[in-house]
Amino acid sequence: MPVHALAASSTLTSTTAKPVTGQAAWDEALLRRYDTSGPRYTSYPTVLSFHDQFTPGDLIQALERSNEGQRPLSLYVHIPFCHKICFYCACNKIATKNTALAEPYLTRLDREMVLTARHLDTSRPVEQLHWGGGTPTFLSLNQMGDLIDRLDARFGLSSAPGRDYAIEIDPREADVFTLRHLQSLGFNRISLGVQDLSPLVQKAINRIQPRVLTETLMDEAHRLGFRSLNLDLIYGLPFQTEKSFAKTLRQVIELNPARLSVFNYAHLPERFAPQRRINVDDLPSGDEKLAILRTTIEMLTAAGYVHIGMDHFARPDDSLAVAQREGSLQRNFQGYSSHAQCDLLGLGVSAISRINDVYAQNPSDLARYEAALDQGQLATVRGLRLRQDDLIRRDVIERLMCTMQIDLAAVSQRWHIDAPCYFAPALERLQDAERDGLLTRSGDRLSATPIGRLLIRHLAMAFDAHLPQQAGQRYSKIV
Repeated sequence: MPVHALAASSTLTSTTAKPVTGQAAWDEALLRRYDTSGPRYTSYPTVLSFHDQFTPGDLIQALERSNEGQRPLSLYVHIPFCHKICFYCACNKIATKNTALAEPYLTRLDREMVLTARHLDTSRPVEQLHWGGGTPTFLSLNQMGDLIDRLDARFGLSSAPGRDYAIEIDPREADVFTLRHLQSLGFNRISLGVQDLSPLVQKAINRIQPRVLTETLMDEAHRLGFRSLNLDLIYGLPFQTEKSFAKTLRQVIELNPARLSVFNYAHLPERFAPQRRINVDDLPSGDEKLAILRTTIEMLTAAGYVHIGMDHFARPDDSLAVAQREGSLQRNFQGYSSHAQCDLLGLGVSAISRINDVYAQNPSDLARYEAALDQGQLATVRGLRLRQDDLIRRDVIERLMCTMQIDLAAVSQRWHIDAPCYFAPALERLQDAERDGLLTRSGDRLSATPIGRLLIRHLAMAFDAHLPQQAGQRYSKIV
């Protein structure tokens, strides 16, 4: 499940922070007061600022300019198909049992690759590759191999040990042979969708997935030597309680994944039709969700996981935790990344590219995506070229989301500005948060406190110059 699909739970602890256990760190009244709605900041400006005057030609120019910087590439490939719909899902997907639909889609993907590669220096290394969806394992083994061959032919894939090649897997649609095939194709990281191990919850969300399916894949992945294994969980689903989710967490900890993503379910049935199948009366109360969140933090930190930010936990030796310690962690449309300063090229329906100072998005409608490529042009339908102010604010917000702090002196030096003066209105907006103990300020350094880490999206919003123009937009809740 793509990270952008759901509202993230802010989680806690870093390499220096301590678990949230005491009253000083955990204040439910304070959490409720600041639990407003806001962006997840997988980009700044957010997708709501993209406009339809941005054309395929604008993307082509951005691609050509990017060759001068010779930054490595990160490729995201969106596979929109699923065999069944999970009721909680907010992803861009097409539910079908007809696997033949994938063939014309793969053909269009290849056309997009060809059109894109014409404008890229393909000697630039592809350090990252991510297949998301939908359900990438909807593809047959032969189709997966064909897609890898096409990507390699157009961009030149890497065999370097430091590459980060990941795929999202539905354990209901994969087996040990799938994993062996993925390894042979060059993937070294996998993400398994679990969400919850309670049969009652699984039935309510239309995702029956016995633990043995996940456990079998985890065992085989460990045996094969996949570098990193991630499990996705969601809290706030029907019939979940603090006790039931703790039971799921105990089982998950036993499986020993390198990473965990714990998403906060955002119930938005007016936007996402599958969610209308969920009875709102079956959802846990706000009090119960906070209890689940607290238990999650305490159990995972006690098990040795490090808080990366937002919804991510990782073992201390995982590449995300290492990148955070080294200050190279990056945040993009797939969440947190250990490879900083890559140009991200999004391929497929609804995919978003980040090429230096430009964002470009493909249409969410499959027919529109295919029609553009059939006409021999890139499918870009909207995007944005960032102004200098956007670039400065993106830097500040990204550092805050990745390191939980801002060094205004460093910002001043990097951008040749007087950062305290430049951000005076933002600092004024943060005064209440500072007074309430969400952040501390020491000279030019602002640092989120343990409770502030849970509300990091709220702190980031103070630096967002586009928010006033987005009044009335429905964002997910922060906690």
